[in-house]
Amino acid sequence: MIAGAPVHARQSLDVRQLGARGDGRTLDHHAINAAIAQVARGGGGTVVLPAGRYLCFSIRLASGVALWLAEGAVIEAADPARHGGRYDDPEPRGAQLYQDFGHSHWHNSLIWGDGLHDIAIGGPGRIEGIGLTRNGPGSRWRAQTGERPLSMRGMSAEAIAALEPDIDAMRGQGNKAIALRDCHRVVLEGLTIDRGGHIAVLLTGCTRIAIDRLTIDSERDGIDLDGIGHASVTRCRINTPNDDAIVIKSSLAMGRPIGVENIVIRDCIVSGYDRGTMLDGTYGTRRWFAPDRDGPTGRIKIGTESNGGFRNILIEDCRFERSRGLALETVDGGVIEDVIARRLTLHDVTSAPVFLRLGHRGRGPAGVPVGAMRGIMLNDIVATGIDHRYPLILAGLTGHPIRDVTVARVSLHYRGGGTGDDAARLPEELAHAYPEPSMFGTMPAWGLWARHVDGLRVDRLTLDHDGDDARAAVALNDVTRITARETPFWPQTR
Repeated sequence: MIAGAPVHARQSLDVRQLGARGDGRTLDHHAINAAIAQVARGGGGTVVLPAGRYLCFSIRLASGVALWLAEGAVIEAADPARHGGRYDDPEPRGAQLYQDFGHSHWHNSLIWGDGLHDIAIGGPGRIEGIGLTRNGPGSRWRAQTGERPLSMRGMSAEAIAALEPDIDAMRGQGNKAIALRDCHRVVLEGLTIDRGGHIAVLLTGCTRIAIDRLTIDSERDGIDLDGIGHASVTRCRINTPNDDAIVIKSSLAMGRPIGVENIVIRDCIVSGYDRGTMLDGTYGTRRWFAPDRDGPTGRIKIGTESNGGFRNILIEDCRFERSRGLALETVDGGVIEDVIARRLTLHDVTSAPVFLRLGHRGRGPAGVPVGAMRGIMLNDIVATGIDHRYPLILAGLTGHPIRDVTVARVSLHYRGGGTGDDAARLPEELAHAYPEPSMFGTMPAWGLWARHVDGLRVDRLTLDHDGDDARAAVALNDVTRITARETPFWPQTR
């Protein structure tokens, strides 16, 4: 059973005792919800789904209750167009201006909890989000200069509308597999999620979280941790070619900025193989682009939503496969500080192997300040097969440098191919743009490019590339307090 709270051992109730059929045809969410309510009234315990296929609309969790999916148990997300029902409506929360629809609501999900404590979902069973939608409107913030990646500039209004339908079209639809808001002492373990809608797992304003051994193969985000504290994500395997695999955010979804702190991501594998091919073991590589027209995503990221800031985060012993690299981004006024990323392995990198960006999109109420980034340690990282256009990028702003970055025992191998014209480029500042490595275009250096950095320590940085490349290995612009040790390519200043 789940290694959750002691309350979960008080009693156990089989959902079939409340009328669940598990036949893949009967809508079983009513029986499952009745079982959860009964166990909660009895002081807490575990609700068990034995082997079977449970067709469901919204399942509502309760404090003190664990949901256990036994071997062979599948919760299938019902389809409103086919199954004569609907998901719970998105809660009325007024104008949500500064984050997209998917991050602003939780009740419109397959499994949701709001304001709960001591809850758990686990077991060797599966969630199949067949009836969920990947869609959802973007934010209603109208500055628009940094709302979407610059790679989407050529998309037609019709193409964007297909990805971001009107809010009214979302009523009755479910667009998340698991969504928890303001929940405390949460355990998620062992599950497989095949298709999770817009977000497979969304936790917002939650604390004391343990996520372990989840397997997710989904069409958009895998695990989103927004405004959370004291959390661990361990031994997860997440494939999300069209969006981020594990992403830590600090948005205004709770109505105020909430700082993220004390997070550990350890021993996880993230990737951007064709959707579904991680679960079936074929690891397909036919699709070359995500919907934003950059390469497959599937990475670990801090940001983009960054109003409340991030502190004391450890990312270690993780592997990236056919994905964009590690990204740390603060562009909405928050501070990123005391982040350690160590013992990472990246293979077939579709963007920069590491991307640090301090920008000023400023999404939020008037007066959002420029944020800050400081105290970043990048240690023992090996990346191979890197897209030649994008080196390791450290990009601050004029007057607002990234401070105190350590790059130690890092080995980067690129595909090569930069030209003399590439070497002559001086990327624009683009302070207000959505942060992605591609925002700057092909970079003028192939190994490391840093601009507006105060305090850069480089120790045993190894750089290599295939074929020919006309660019310098390292280019620095407005970088102060530099120390470099055992790094052969050093420096070219521009």
